[in-house]
Amino acid sequence: MPGYAWPLLALAVTLAGGLAVRRRLLIVTVVGDSMTPSFTDGDVLLAVCRRRAAVGDVVVFRNPLRAHGGLDSLVKRLVAVAGDPVPPDIRPAAGCDIVPVGKAVVRGDNADSIDSRKLGLIAVSDIHAVVRMRLQEAGT
Repeated sequence: MPGYAWPLLALAVTLAGGLAVRRRLLIVTVVGDSMTPSFTDGDVLLAVCRRRAAVGDVVVFRNPLRAHGGLDSLVKRLVAVAGDPVPPDIRPAAGCDIVPVGKAVVRGDNADSIDSRKLGLIAVSDIHAVVRMRLQEAGT
């Protein structure tokens, strides 16, 4: 192999690794106050894509109302998964007592949030990522 091939190979491996990391990480800016006090409007969050979410995790998921002029994605806390009881305040919108397979319940930390209380159950397949940390607080 020619002498210049090793540095090119190292560069290619580095770039491929960087692309793999970029596809796994998602940077999200919070819009609105639905996650207050945990996160506020304008906070910038780092989320990991294709990661299993657990109850209590803050997740990024496809907005089922986006066709009506809404945001593409929403940020909410995962409160129940398949086999868990549906919280009583969410049962009217969910239409069931136990979360079925492939579905999940999400809730904003703010009581005025648009979440499963209004949206009903969300598809687990619509969950894009799990929030790992705040990168920047709003206004800083």
